[in-house]
Amino acid sequence: VQLQASGGGLVQAGGSLRLSCAVSGRAFSAYDLGWFRQAPGRGRELVAAFPWRGDRPWYADSVRGRATISRNSAKDTVWLHMNSLKPEDTALYYCALKTDSSPIYRMSNYDSWGQGTLVTVSS
Repeated sequence: VQLQASGGGLVQAGGSLRLSCAVSGRAFSAYDLGWFRQAPGRGRELVAAFPWRGDRPWYADSVRGRATISRNSAKDTVWLHMNSLKPEDTALYYCALKTDSSPIYRMSNYDSWGQGTLVTVSS
């Protein structure tokens, strides 16, 4: 399986951006997809996740109300739209998926990762 993240860049505080994650090379099967981020000197954080079944995404408190995760009908692309960006949102953003039935916020169960896309928010 390959996950391709894109859409990062330099944004001013208060601005918005949309990250994309394309999933390919996998036989049709169920997976949950999450967006993670890691800022310099900090641990990896799960910021949002979209479940295979249902349509109730999960959001971290740090982005809830400012982020929207969505998926296309083919279920091979997941977007993360973030607005009201803050300098503390600066990080390398990754998408990853898991195929088990553990809670969607169980970070350790995500086992397929894409490369990161860098988001820099200037003040």
